[in-house]
Amino acid sequence: MTALTQWHVGPWTTRGSLPGAPLEPGRKRTPDELHFDVVGLARILGRRLSGREELQIRLWQNELRPTHTRLCGVHTLADPDNAQLLRETAEEALAWLTERAPAGYEFVLTDAVELRPLLDLDADVVAVDAVIQLADTDLPAARLAASHVRRSTAGDWYAGDAVCNWSGPHDTADAAVAAVQAARAELVNQLRAAGRDDLAATADRWPPVPR
Repeated sequence: MTALTQWHVGPWTTRGSLPGAPLEPGRKRTPDELHFDVVGLARILGRRLSGREELQIRLWQNELRPTHTRLCGVHTLADPDNAQLLRETAEEALAWLTERAPAGYEFVLTDAVELRPLLDLDADVVAVDAVIQLADTDLPAARLAASHVRRSTAGDWYAGDAVCNWSGPHDTADAAVAAVQAARAELVNQLRAAGRDDLAATADRWPPVPR
């Protein structure tokens, strides 16, 4: 799936109020709105739906998002059975997302859909993000070492995250990848200097630089 070629650790949906918690209009989704966001996220990332399912989504949308400028955190479904159906549909969408999480990561639903690195050092694939989180110390190379490589609209190549570029512009994708690999090598040195040989030893199981 090309939609998950680039990813970021953290929330992938707006945060919502948990069931039973006070609503926070303008700041957090209602539980129904959050469940609708989960369904929508999977749909954006490529989940195929039947015509009937697409119609149901439009009906939910009409009730939860009557206008593009509506205030979030106030809309709920009037019919409890309909709200239950939406919750079950969100669970199915989350299961679909979980199956497609990048190697070394997992999707979880807290008060948002979040992508988290798996913190199992014995796993076949250990994400660089997991190593950085477990190290819990200042590692200057960490930011670039965890970067992705992508092409700008101007045709240059950069290494960065979902928001910022940390290296570039580069003439080729290989040059941008090389910058990330150099940062990963430096990260290994910094981990060893910090007394975390256990984390440095996972370097041969880090995934390829995403591009």
